[in-house]
Amino acid sequence: MATVELTVNGKPHRLEVEPEETLLGALRDRLGLTGAKYGCGEGQCGACTVLVEGRATRSCQTRAAAATGAAITTIEGLAPDGRLHPIQEAFIAAGALQCGYCTPGMILGAASLLARNPEATEAEIARGLEGHICRCGTYPRIVRAVRQAARTLKAT
Repeated sequence: MATVELTVNGKPHRLEVEPEETLLGALRDRLGLTGAKYGCGEGQCGACTVLVEGRATRSCQTRAAAATGAAITTIEGLAPDGRLHPIQEAFIAAGALQCGYCTPGMILGAASLLARNPEATEAEIARGLEGHICRCGTYPRIVRAVRQAARTLKAT
């Protein structure tokens, strides 16, 4: 067992974890933050994406101990005080979600992308979200939503 100190959605947590425990497991099973989903377990689908120090990170492939001291944001932390983030609002407006399984990871991937490239083109958004699999195939609406969110974020 190892003691890890994680700051998740702005709140400090001290956890005892097994060496092989993933960040995804710690978030879901120990902290009750179930927005990040277990998809493929191999970091290929993006369902488990969270932000670690602002960077999109596959939490199913990241050991909890490796995240010690890092600032972690989950989908639950993207909307403080119940107010939706502009990316979340844009996903709703564009109808960019259907089953919703990929949505938290897709939104956090988009947040990371727009933080690095706030004026991303449609092609850059598509490239930036490669590896995020939407089983419902709403990719055109997802790209539109991210472009709309970029415009909204730029205006604020």
